[in-house]
Amino acid sequence: MEKVRFGLIGIGAQGGAYAGFLSGKGGFPGMPAPECPPHCALGALCDIDPEKEAMCKEKYPEVPFFKDWKEMVASGTVDAVITTVPHYLHTEIAIYCLEHGMNVLVEKPAGVYAKSVREMNECAAAHPEVAFGIMFNQRTNKLYQKVKEIVASGELGEIRRSNWIINSWWRPDSYYRQSDWRATWGGEGGGVLVNQAPHQLDLWQWMCGVPSKVYAKIICGAHRDIIVDNDVTIVTEYPNGATGSFITCTHDPIGTDRFEIDLDGGKIVVEDSKKATVYRLKKSEKELNDTMSMMELVKLTQGNSSGADGLYDIETFENTDGWGVQHTTVMEDFAKHIIEGTPLLAPGADGINGVNLANATLLSSWLGKEVELPVDEDVYLAELNKKIAEEGKFPTR
Repeated sequence: MEKVRFGLIGIGAQGGAYAGFLSGKGGFPGMPAPECPPHCALGALCDIDPEKEAMCKEKYPEVPFFKDWKEMVASGTVDAVITTVPHYLHTEIAIYCLEHGMNVLVEKPAGVYAKSVREMNECAAAHPEVAFGIMFNQRTNKLYQKVKEIVASGELGEIRRSNWIINSWWRPDSYYRQSDWRATWGGEGGGVLVNQAPHQLDLWQWMCGVPSKVYAKIICGAHRDIIVDNDVTIVTEYPNGATGSFITCTHDPIGTDRFEIDLDGGKIVVEDSKKATVYRLKKSEKELNDTMSMMELVKLTQGNSSGADGLYDIETFENTDGWGVQHTTVMEDFAKHIIEGTPLLAPGADGINGVNLANATLLSSWLGKEVELPVDEDVYLAELNKKIAEEGKFPTR
């Protein structure tokens, strides 16, 4: 096999962009698109919407189109599928594909609730011959890869605390009115935590580790005509005693994206997911605490604290990836895994970590108390079903 033929299940905004990437015909209108990865091809398209069918047949006349995704899986026209569908369907489709020998790249989030994601992971473990990945495209960001490498190396010691403010995805009410399933508990499974923030929740635990406890304050429908979460503040605790915080919302048109990691031997600051600054203390904070005199402290607090004065060294680096490069990099990584057996950058099983964190965050807010990780799957699902029943638009799970 020289190329992996991808089948796209769902040709909405994301699926349409992927079709453009894999066919070389561009992504979102007006946006430059990367070239199709060398080991990837567009094998087939699938959607139940007649308008999407007409669009696909006009734009991609040479590509097979299916109304039933199971027929596409069995058609022989594809070697792998990508699940660009509403969130609840990710696990259902993935489990079917895994059981039928079809490689599957799951779109984020892995699912809405941890119980279904765990069942998907167990199915994948029972079928190791089938490739199973997740579209955590931001793991391809070389800036975050380097941050992870620095943290994992231990050169700056243990993490003491981490903070991420990520409010840079403003969404007006018109966004939420695009589809009936959007911004609903039964259709989408939540709001910002399940839709916008999964990449950052994944990156946060990928670089800083999985927390052991979560306490959260959530506002649903903050300044928007919706009933799901769109203003979230999370406080976390880790097994080594470190703490963390994560703040996100969809009603800030100016937006902030700032991530800080405070370690024994320095600090890492990432701004706008584009530029990182690493401060390496020349003496650890503990040593500074043990040895610094009051006179030295006065100098420090009066602005003479630059690296030139001997407190720390500075390194900066940036990410310059263009739009779409990260998504196609995940596709190429997945294709090479199938063809050559190379390790996956984003194994599908990793998807449960972010879902657990999102579930624990919601559950903490709903119950008004600290929640331990991994989340109690049955308690979370019961509380989610209460929200769905109150909503009255979709069946409970």
